[in-house]
Amino acid sequence: MAKKVLVVATNYGAWAEELQAPWDALKKAGYTVTMATPLGKKPLPFALSVDPDFDDPLQHYKVNPPEVCSRVREILAGPEWNAPIKIADAKMADYDAIVLTGGPGVCLDITNNPKVHKLILDAFNSNKLIGAICYSVGALAFTRNPANAFRSVLYGKKSTAHPRAWDFDFELSYTLAETSPDNQGTDVVTPGFLLPLQDVVTDAVGPAGACVADEQANRENPCVVFDWPFVTALSVESSIAYGQKLVSILAER
Repeated sequence: MAKKVLVVATNYGAWAEELQAPWDALKKAGYTVTMATPLGKKPLPFALSVDPDFDDPLQHYKVNPPEVCSRVREILAGPEWNAPIKIADAKMADYDAIVLTGGPGVCLDITNNPKVHKLILDAFNSNKLIGAICYSVGALAFTRNPANAFRSVLYGKKSTAHPRAWDFDFELSYTLAETSPDNQGTDVVTPGFLLPLQDVVTDAVGPAGACVADEQANRENPCVVFDWPFVTALSVESSIAYGQKLVSILAER
């Protein structure tokens, strides 16, 4: 019987490849994949993340390969992401793994979401695979373990974190692609990303753990860390490697 994977996405702005790459990898591997979002609405990507000409202002290169943008547009035009369940209705007992996807919007409705924290803690206590990429790693940092003095479930573990040097320092608008009247995202504007993730993860893993925030990571040298039960990945450049690692670990268990 195919393993069942719960894929969690934001309703306030995914980064296209950080959702598409693990989604496609898991489906291609033959796993039964269920999408869950906070509102039970189709997850939409940042408009910038489906723009092949977008040049990252801090890393100074075009971060969205044209083939990724085309694939995401194809998904958005089809039915694959059209009918997610609500995160509130998901039960970890129904799944073999939980995979969190990324994007600036996760800081608004995933990382600080008690319902997401419960799913993560249930997976942790059931010894099930837990994945997170980019800012969704913050949800792991904020999931607290009552059995360990309410330290983070990442305590003592090795985890990636979006590097401090890559954090944006300008007003961030959450403009999404393919919006509709009943799925518009949010018009909030934030002063950059909402989490100083490298610092948050460093505190969460504690002195016996390790925070990996590799500023040199790129598509040729992606940054993915496996420390059971966690697979964590740095940012968009590591999206494909993230999906591949999730598939390989699930295949071994």
